[in-house]
Amino acid sequence: MSDIAVVTGANSGIGRATALYLAGQGYVVYGTVRSLDRAAKLQAAADAAGVEIKLVELDIADDASVAAGFGRILAETNGVVDVLVNNAGIGGNAVAEECPTSLYIDVFNINVCGAIRCAQAVLPGMRARRRGAIVNITSIAGRVAAIAQQPYVASKWAFEGVSEGLAQELAPFGVRVVIIEPGVTKSAIFAKNIDAPNQSGAYDSAYRRMFQFYAAGIANATDPTEVGALIHHAVTTDEPQLRYACSWGGTELVEGRAAMSDADWVALGAHEDDAAYTADFRAKFGLDIG
Repeated sequence: MSDIAVVTGANSGIGRATALYLAGQGYVVYGTVRSLDRAAKLQAAADAAGVEIKLVELDIADDASVAAGFGRILAETNGVVDVLVNNAGIGGNAVAEECPTSLYIDVFNINVCGAIRCAQAVLPGMRARRRGAIVNITSIAGRVAAIAQQPYVASKWAFEGVSEGLAQELAPFGVRVVIIEPGVTKSAIFAKNIDAPNQSGAYDSAYRRMFQFYAAGIANATDPTEVGALIHHAVTTDEPQLRYACSWGGTELVEGRAAMSDADWVALGAHEDDAAYTADFRAKFGLDIG
């Protein structure tokens, strides 16, 4: 019998690529989307690949929507979900001084609480069967404090912490937890990430450097199918690991930050000149964002 996977946020980017990849590997895949009316590209891609994605309308930001969506899935699968890929999420650009707390709350509700809602729906069955995998898509911003993205960074760091704790909590039950930390993949989301709420004008350089990074990332972005393949490896390998950095900039940023002192990290941000910042960034991370 085929394993059953649920991929949240399956309508685009990593979610769509992962849903298609797992379906191609023989999984029965349920892809959650906020609106069935906007899933035409996903359906067309599935048809072109000769696979089926079972669409479920579900908003991870809402308790009732998650309960209803997973209620339908579990009814159709006799209570079985083998793999949950918590992919759905949103960005959030803002420096700390000028970020309203309401934005933190909105981003946390989706990026952290949304994943928890979905995990809570499938974990009783996984525990009872003593098998299964929870795959949490965090970000390199969950390991490195990406500039001018405070609500996003805070949510992804929190998601990393939740995932680490969950890995220990589920270890006695044979349920695997995987943290996927992508850098920049090919996705329309990055081109739409243009918010720069710089009310005071004091943080021009911070926003400029954020956009520099993403411009370089978009130019070198990796295919999100690579993330789907990595997820499949992570849930099937006999030698599992907790974390996997991937995509453009992923490994370089995680390893570069780990090799830096905190003093060096602060000094990177202190550069007043963009050229000096770019050169230092290249020296520390091996990435050219100029």
